[in-house]
Amino acid sequence: MRLVARALCAVACGLLAACSQLPVDGPNHRDIAGSATASLVSDRRAVAFDYALVDIDSNVLQHVSDVSFDSFFRSFGTGGGPPPVIRVGVGDIVQVSVFESAAGGLFIPAEAGIRPGNYVTLPSQHVDQSRTITVPYAGEIVAAGRTIKEIEQDIESKLNKRAIEPQVVLSLVERNAPQVAVVGDVINGANKFPIQLGGERILDMISRAGGIKYPGYESFVTLQRGHKKATVYFPSLVRNSAENIYVSPGDTIYVYRDQQKYVAIGALGSVGQTSGLTGQFTFDQERLSLNEAVAKAGGLLDARADPRQVFLYRLEYRDSLEKMGVDLTKFSPGERLIPTVYRANYRDPSSFFAAQAFQMRHKDIIYVSNADSVEVVKFLDYVSAITGTVSGVANDSGLTRDVITGRHVLN
Repeated sequence: MRLVARALCAVACGLLAACSQLPVDGPNHRDIAGSATASLVSDRRAVAFDYALVDIDSNVLQHVSDVSFDSFFRSFGTGGGPPPVIRVGVGDIVQVSVFESAAGGLFIPAEAGIRPGNYVTLPSQHVDQSRTITVPYAGEIVAAGRTIKEIEQDIESKLNKRAIEPQVVLSLVERNAPQVAVVGDVINGANKFPIQLGGERILDMISRAGGIKYPGYESFVTLQRGHKKATVYFPSLVRNSAENIYVSPGDTIYVYRDQQKYVAIGALGSVGQTSGLTGQFTFDQERLSLNEAVAKAGGLLDARADPRQVFLYRLEYRDSLEKMGVDLTKFSPGERLIPTVYRANYRDPSSFFAAQAFQMRHKDIIYVSNADSVEVVKFLDYVSAITGTVSGVANDSGLTRDVITGRHVLN
């Protein structure tokens, strides 16, 4: 036994001495921690973030939020009702026609009685940077920022004392001011489109740009209006008519592709796989349930997974958790998104129905823990490795002793 102990000590000392000589792919964590000039280290046993643990059941399914993005309707309004009023702007080209009730007036000469109508049409003109147009005998008329009706009434009032019962018709020859820019992943490329007088919605403008390049479940739409912007998932824009709001002059619509993904970690994988899984997976469809996400990751490993401990990590909306009955008093009142871990128990046959109704979100994380028996097997393998090493050292020591003894006998 003394010989075995000495041998073990020799082996341990040899291993310690050889650690710096063994091939590795980077420095040891002790070297990193010990060589730091300055450090900010937290208690490794403490929880890094406070989080809520919620078991998935029928109550949770009733209140879990299905909204993970902004809302055009809540951000900008004008989802229903009449379209916004389109006003004349700088750069528009307009044409003015003036009618008089009888010949011999300001614009219609007395000898023009044979004409089909007592009117004159003035040359087309731009609304310039001064925001005005010019009408003979009426002077400069402010046009930009006003409706067509308001401009017509202003011209009539200024001609009323000089013309015979004047009536004015203003036509928009070319609309350049009230435009909307559509950029990003659209088929016809980035462009600006004038808004029709009847009003147009977001999907109208996207269709005028040729439509989206990629599948709807991979596309998002951002609307920027002034200093405010919001982003909506494209299928939500199609499915919910309230989100398809009217556009306004100066709006910018940005269409972009962002494949929805989730991460799967732990005792997941295909048949015959023995090690755990770490991978990132795309939805490849508009809606993906927890069941479908687990299946895409290969399913639970029969030899490793604990089916009672299937976890899903996400940032959940505070109001949703409160509706579920979760006590959030230990979280900051201003914390809108709460780190939340949902847990599914696949030992319960009914849990498959709940998991099928539980919808995944972009950047969710699924973690499946090992069964307790797996940890026991790991421990036993570790013990076996140690005892095997000790047995080997003892055998080598005995062999060495026999050789030494034999040599003494030969001598």
